[in-house]
Amino acid sequence: MVNYTNRVMTAIESAMGHEIAWPDRQERTVNSAHFAGLGFPGCIGLVDGTLLKLSQRPRDDGETYFNRKSNYSMNVQVICDQNKHVIYFFAGMPGSCHDLTCLRRSSLWGRLGSVQLFDNGQYLLGDNGYIPLDRLVCSYKRTGDDMDKVDFNICIVHARVGNEHYIGILKARWHSLKEIRTQLRNPAENAYVIR
Repeated sequence: MVNYTNRVMTAIESAMGHEIAWPDRQERTVNSAHFAGLGFPGCIGLVDGTLLKLSQRPRDDGETYFNRKSNYSMNVQVICDQNKHVIYFFAGMPGSCHDLTCLRRSSLWGRLGSVQLFDNGQYLLGDNGYIPLDRLVCSYKRTGDDMDKVDFNICIVHARVGNEHYIGILKARWHSLKEIRTQLRNPAENAYVIR
């Protein structure tokens, strides 16, 4: 099984840069037009985190990989467009890390304001596991009795369903991702990043 896991990771790495790539200006315009129809003009992608279960406790700092679901896992941040094409991913952070912490540690975090990645008014859409920023629109953590906030959160759920579907498709297609059967030895080995 370790061989299959290594082959999956090799396949993902080989897709970086041509299959998995940040959209150019024209693609971002198309993405933005699509999401405008869902009530989010300017949105160019959907961000979400997922946990990839590990078959065993990592040798170094293993306790940090123990997550809220009582498994050892790795947190992976996935950004995809409306067509369920991955435009960015960052993997390797321990499963106990919050999605926001993982995004902050990614190479994307420092480039959220970049004019090469975003045109004026463009942003990513995320759930309440993130914080609102100029380039990141998130659902409300607490809505109380504010029906505008409730409605906004419902709209975000409908827009973000594509990312949830993609992550499910990814795990169904690559069964090795349901449980990674390899020994993680050090953090540098664990990180897979799109540049």
